[in-house]
Amino acid sequence: MQRSILLRTLRIASSRSSPVRTINTLTRPRPSHLQHTRSASHASPNLVRWLSSKSTADEKIEEITELYATAQDEFEIAMEETEKATVYAEEDRKAAREELTKVQEAYRSVLDGPDNHVAEEVKRRVGQRIRELEQGVAAMEEMAMNQD
Repeated sequence: MQRSILLRTLRIASSRSSPVRTINTLTRPRPSHLQHTRSASHASPNLVRWLSSKSTADEKIEEITELYATAQDEFEIAMEETEKATVYAEEDRKAAREELTKVQEAYRSVLDGPDNHVAEEVKRRVGQRIRELEQGVAAMEEMAMNQD
């Protein structure tokens, strides 16, 4: 599989879902033609606090996304070195596998956790990206074996 296809797939997957979602309506000024309608500034302080706080799923997704970003960076470096068949390629592939393992462990710990709602939300929002990274690393490993 070509490097450009793998990298494009990973970029598309990571741009589709944002790990952190903010509620812009609480801070954005309202257009003048909507001033007469009820706005978030009229909401009770408890409602505003509830809307702006992160859920457990958001926290887990943020943690997994940080690990994913590191793993993706390592994968890209390893893929470049593998394509060029440099002396650093093997160590870079090893680093990419280690970072992928960290992401997989964090992801599985949430899926196997006690809260099914959080597990489903995490699976829905980041599961596809993790599977794509797994497939990319596997394809890179296959490429490396074919070079030998």
